[in-house]
Amino acid sequence: MKEFKFKTNINCDGCKSAVQPFLDAKAGIEQWHVDTDSPDKILSVHTTQLSAEEIMSTVQEAGYTAEKVDEA
Repeated sequence: MKEFKFKTNINCDGCKSAVQPFLDAKAGIEQWHVDTDSPDKILSVHTTQLSAEEIMSTVQEAGYTAEKVDEA
């Protein structure tokens, strides 16, 4: 399983609720979480088969931005 992290503009619980149906419905996403307390609003996604680009596209479909964060 892979974990990707993204810097987003998902700022609050309302934003999380708006993006939730898109991420929950996407086949291949096992688990996801947004840290709205983080300054970068980090979205963590655990997947078995999706690419970072596919996840970013799904977030964009929901009306939000996502930029992949490279972990050191």
